[in-house]
Amino acid sequence: MPNATPATKPGTSTWCPQPDDDPATACPISPVVDLVFSRWTTPILWVLQAHGTQRFVELERRIGVTPKVLTQRLRQLERDGLVQRRIYAEVPPRVEYEITELGSSLQAVFAALGEWGDAHMADVERSRADYTGPLPR
Repeated sequence: MPNATPATKPGTSTWCPQPDDDPATACPISPVVDLVFSRWTTPILWVLQAHGTQRFVELERRIGVTPKVLTQRLRQLERDGLVQRRIYAEVPPRVEYEITELGSSLQAVFAALGEWGDAHMADVERSRADYTGPLPR
């Protein structure tokens, strides 16, 4: 099965999809998108990057997510190496979360997306306003 051919331009990390490529397996950013852009991941990483180490209740308050969902996302982020959990043997027990170096390395990705949004979201909003086709359900 053919793979996506990397761009030949030095210093780029783009790719050139080929017509026979299977999009589900050839797109090199799909696993990253699944990892980073799951619901609540970006708000959690943003809060930890912006505010530093946080206790669970602080994250819950800042983000406005249910405890169950926050627990699930934090476990996944910890598993993926983007967040570190520290447990302190105190009474009552204290647990803190902080972004890891790997998680912080996504800051450039988020900055680039923010710049794209600043430059293009007005165009997207105009396209949405002009769209006359059927809306998704």
